[in-house]
Amino acid sequence: MQERPEGLSDDELVRGLADGWGLQVRELSYLPVGFGGYHWAAHDPDGARWFVTVDVRADHERLERALGTAVALGLPFVLAPVPARDGRATRRLASGHTLSVYPLVDGVAGDFGPHPAAERERVLDLLIALHRATPSIAAIPLRTDLRLPGRAELEAALDDLGGPWIGGPYSEAAREVLAPRAGLVRGWLAEFDRLAGAAGDPTGWVVTHGEPHPGNVLRATAEPPTPTGPDAANEPQAIGGVERLLLIDWDTVMLAPAERDLWMLTGAMFGEGAAGDDAALLGRYERETGRTVSHDLIGFYRLWWVLADLAIYADELRGPHGPGADHADSLTYLTSYLAG
Repeated sequence: MQERPEGLSDDELVRGLADGWGLQVRELSYLPVGFGGYHWAAHDPDGARWFVTVDVRADHERLERALGTAVALGLPFVLAPVPARDGRATRRLASGHTLSVYPLVDGVAGDFGPHPAAERERVLDLLIALHRATPSIAAIPLRTDLRLPGRAELEAALDDLGGPWIGGPYSEAAREVLAPRAGLVRGWLAEFDRLAGAAGDPTGWVVTHGEPHPGNVLRATAEPPTPTGPDAANEPQAIGGVERLLLIDWDTVMLAPAERDLWMLTGAMFGEGAAGDDAALLGRYERETGRTVSHDLIGFYRLWWVLADLAIYADELRGPHGPGADHADSLTYLTSYLAG
């Protein structure tokens, strides 16, 4: 996020870090990175560095359960938050925002998009290890309900394309992008509903990261904290190679079909990749986990991603907003989905 969140001062953030984690901040720098959350680098007087995240939109308890799952997993590739002094993974600030703290690990994350061919097998190793860990933490995360978040808002936008949108400077441009594609989007919604029927027995669902795309894979050049979870000692092979791959951004964790993660390793990710490569990759997953992959659910989660993003952008740009860079980005993303 390029712009800082409204209604949150540095003083409130510093107090939250002191009260929740006992951190005394010597230096605090805003980092215009990522999407959805807001991030800072914090340095304490002893020279330790922390990656501080504030979420302004999520339900606090939902986020606590998601990040608490990451803490409980304790797997070597899980870059989980540091628990606060009360043992929780998050802290609610007076402004209503949710605060979490991570060790600041040196490394480089990828760009949002398909995984490079050379990295897909390594990321698959991480997902296999994650899904296998389900029995040890199954009581912590929420269970998906297969419903599309923001569907009511997206359908309201589709029903309101006849006249100008006046919510803000990007409203009418967004309406002009969406209007000629309304039939296409309604077709996607119908296909989404059809494919949801392939979800099968929820007793076989696994703990899923939810967004294991390259932007959430950190190529770490420093050692992360020592894992402490029940399966940590049993999964060292999931790291692979000298350069450590870490999965970051665990705020979307849920119990769900395995395809919620797996689709991001396939050609469904922006239509790239060869079908033969997908078959080999998913076949290895099936052999090593004993689970059968549903191609209908691969398609379902591809549609889920597109439609959930469209719902966010359409509602944001149709409603009151200002001329900031984040809103300009939302118009760009909306346009790219509908032009592709």
